[in-house]
Amino acid sequence: MTHDDRSALLSAALDAAARGWHVFPLRPGTKRPALHGEAACPRTGPCASGHRKWEQRATTDPDRIRAAWSRAPFNVGIATGPSGLVVVDLDVPKDMGSSDAPCGATTFGALCERAGHAVPTTYRTRTASGGEHLYFTAPDGVRLTNTAGTVADAVDTRAWGGYVVAAGSITPAGPYEALCASEAVPLPAWLQTILQPAAKASEAPSMALTGQSRQYADVALANELRNVASAQVGEREAKLFRAARALGRFVAWGDLPRSVVEQALQEAGEAAGLTASECRSTLRSALNWSIAHNQIRRDAA
Repeated sequence: MTHDDRSALLSAALDAAARGWHVFPLRPGTKRPALHGEAACPRTGPCASGHRKWEQRATTDPDRIRAAWSRAPFNVGIATGPSGLVVVDLDVPKDMGSSDAPCGATTFGALCERAGHAVPTTYRTRTASGGEHLYFTAPDGVRLTNTAGTVADAVDTRAWGGYVVAAGSITPAGPYEALCASEAVPLPAWLQTILQPAAKASEAPSMALTGQSRQYADVALANELRNVASAQVGEREAKLFRAARALGRFVAWGDLPRSVVEQALQEAGEAAGLTASECRSTLRSALNWSIAHNQIRRDAA
């Protein structure tokens, strides 16, 4: 790597820090943290056993950045949580030419359209694989974390506990490049609604008896149906998605049959103005995710 390349990487780190984004070094030519002993998974950042030293040590201090990047041609990582960012990662399917799966940009564009909004104009980068990163400022008072497939297929997000590779970094697959917009705009409210964690199961009333448990589930179903049926244009898709995620817990616990939940939410979504196909697509992905992530009952030790 030439001296000019090293200078460009240092400039990329300083430019990100000047925006208030906390940076840390990645191993030269890779997406992995350069901190000694740190392990990372390429899709989610740290491995489950990692301690996220990179998140603790990420900095905006120009002197510390110059000292770090003087040692090696490090790529640039941005710790999204400390930086106050939520980054939407739009993936490109492997073997794009032979796969029928839509790319993340296409899926996200369709989701925005169904939510009644244009794809947000915000700071955006192209990844080495040909995907895109959309940068948003995180909402105040909310600690969002990473997601994988929660928003839609091939659409992940990075927030607390995650990081992204900054524009200017270079890997064998190609460079990371800034595309458009100089500033990150606030995370759209409809997207926050999808990403906002549902209330933890422990926050629900503890119901030991089956009859009481079913009664609580029935009340939750009725409340969610009202929320969806009364949703306004621009929030219908997000409210249906969130309702399905909330009610999927009761399906996983055996309190409500999936067929009952799907039919009721399908009718509520259509009553709010969504098409039948839009409802089915949203319900399928949201319920599948919720059921898979809520296998332990709320009253388990």
